[in-house]
Amino acid sequence: MRHIPSRAALAAKFALALALPLVGLPGVAHAAEAECAQIKIDPKPVLDPLEIVTAKGVLAFQVEVARTNDQRTQGLMCRKSLPEQGGMLFDFKVDQPVYMWMKNTLIPLDMVFIRADGSIARIAAMTTPLSTETISSGEPVRAVLEIGGGEARRLGIKAGDRIAHPMFPAK
Repeated sequence: MRHIPSRAALAAKFALALALPLVGLPGVAHAAEAECAQIKIDPKPVLDPLEIVTAKGVLAFQVEVARTNDQRTQGLMCRKSLPEQGGMLFDFKVDQPVYMWMKNTLIPLDMVFIRADGSIARIAAMTTPLSTETISSGEPVRAVLEIGGGEARRLGIKAGDRIAHPMFPAK
């Protein structure tokens, strides 16, 4: 005879399965706090204008540009907020497979992977804060634009849309 667990037993197992991953979160958050205390964030970063050309029109952004390895390594770590239609553009100089992560990143982001011609290859939406899981470009890309989590969906930004910025040739 097969044992069929009661609804209460199943509910308890489900609750435990949901709670177990949360046990490690306070430790991760505490480690991020300690590392963030060491990171200097420029209170007045240089901003570049950037446009995203969508099917519905042109969206204007103001973005920081991460051109050096140090800037790309720090990225948007330890930021507690990001202005609407603001973000950071990561320049990798040449097309290559790119792998990002959210270590010490306190807010969810949308990662917009951009080909050398300025077209959007893919969008990783609502990435998980503090996660060390890698997020792949899925194909060789020249750059990544990080914007606020959910902003791509809210503004109707999709794969195939185009980025207008001096980094990419005008078409």
